[in-house]
Amino acid sequence: MIGLVLAAGAGRRLRPYTDTLPKALVPVDGETTVLDLTLGNFAEIGLTEAAIVVGYRKEAVYERRAALEAKYGLKLTLVDNDKAEEWNNAYSLWCARDVIAEGVILANGDTVHPVSVEQTLLAARGNGQKIILALDTVKHLADEEMKVITAEGKGVQRITKLMDPATATGEYIGVTLIEPDAAADLADALRATFERDPDLYYEDGYQELVNRGFTVDVAPIGDVKWVEIDNHDDLAKGREIACQY
Repeated sequence: MIGLVLAAGAGRRLRPYTDTLPKALVPVDGETTVLDLTLGNFAEIGLTEAAIVVGYRKEAVYERRAALEAKYGLKLTLVDNDKAEEWNNAYSLWCARDVIAEGVILANGDTVHPVSVEQTLLAARGNGQKIILALDTVKHLADEEMKVITAEGKGVQRITKLMDPATATGEYIGVTLIEPDAAADLADALRATFERDPDLYYEDGYQELVNRGFTVDVAPIGDVKWVEIDNHDDLAKGREIACQY
């Protein structure tokens, strides 16, 4: 199993930081970036390889690759997304389909979270699950969150931002464990998703899988401090959280 980070997006709501950097390289604790935190998590759980999907301002990631490899003891592979500024991240994850075939822990490049999340996902393996989503069942939800409804023993029933928060089981935080034998089904679902609408999220690809009868499981992460950084308010929260890890 290897690590996988989606870091291709432009992050326009974080300008001027993202005028010259992808969102994953915006500092959150001194010179430490979200990408640093995620790679550090991967190293802490014993991974030795990781892939990063790059697109917008990808040259900044290429320039730092050697230093990141040396710092975290990870062999890094960079996967180019040629439509990073045109299409949403269903296509971005599909670009990494060959990586996913090795089995991955996927982390969004804008999610500040502790290593306990990855540890929770690894601990949840072993009962035939093929895809396990990290789920926050504690946070009070609003309209913007990626909400999930689950059913006992059946996993995810619905995953979308477009639902009444009161009906949701919790929020998907942007970290997933994907076993190798799920790769082909996921790649096909992602392709169907972005071909239907290139503006869709990879979570819509998860929904496509569910609609096809594929079981997508969840692992509650407990009362954990984390944040998805979309704007300057989120960045401020991320900086408050990151310094605690």
